[in-house]
Amino acid sequence: MTRIGLLGCGVIGTQIAIAIDSGKIPATLTHVYDDSKEASTILVEKLKNKPEIVENPHLLSSHPVNIIVEAASQDAVRDVGLSVLQNKRDFMIMSVGALLDESIYEILSDACKDFKKTILLPSGAIAGLDGIKSVKDELESVSITTTKHPRSLMGAKFFEHSEISLNSINSPTVIFEGSAKEAVSLFPANINVAALLSLSGIGSDKTGVKIVADPDADKNTHHIEAFGKFGKMAFTIENFPDPENSKTSRLAILSAIETLKKYCSDDIQIGT
Repeated sequence: MTRIGLLGCGVIGTQIAIAIDSGKIPATLTHVYDDSKEASTILVEKLKNKPEIVENPHLLSSHPVNIIVEAASQDAVRDVGLSVLQNKRDFMIMSVGALLDESIYEILSDACKDFKKTILLPSGAIAGLDGIKSVKDELESVSITTTKHPRSLMGAKFFEHSEISLNSINSPTVIFEGSAKEAVSLFPANINVAALLSLSGIGSDKTGVKIVADPDADKNTHHIEAFGKFGKMAFTIENFPDPENSKTSRLAILSAIETLKKYCSDDIQIGT
């Protein structure tokens, strides 16, 4: 049975833990950590099989686990990613934006090779990454337009230096247009989809991102277009926000669960 350590006990971490505890993911959750001891305690109380709460994130991978699942933050990836791989554990990352820091990407990529371990990046709130990856050598342009309700964007770093007031938006409004690299640094909790798209395709500097705030939106919409020698791809994904956290798409949680199921299963594997 695969042994899992969980880093982050918020909405995503909790749903992953429940999926393990219910048997949906054929594994055992053995250890958890969250910066908030209260959050980790609340999570453990919800589970039939009680994992151990460790005192700091580096202790997760010091125990005999097979994989550490990060569902915390980009900072968590930067802080513990290398130690996870050095301890010869696989690593699943939800806060993919951390990897658009080239130094972090190179350090973790080299560590995967050095310690013969794997980093898993779930598809998250978008689809079509198999197609993008298959034609990446023939891509000429890739863009994503993300539309969300203004409340889903509250608290983003972008607004620290912007004159835009989300509370005053009364019609669909483009609040950002630029590269994936810029978007991920300014909206670290909102636009991991752009990081995944850029890592699958032509890079963070060349992947275009537009963010639209729409007060009438009842779901998160991502429209992706890709052009190149292969032809054209265009697909639109409409996700309902998770009821526990409007910044998180329900599809992102389901994608994480499916990725772990695939990791833990000896079965027919569909897609890459």
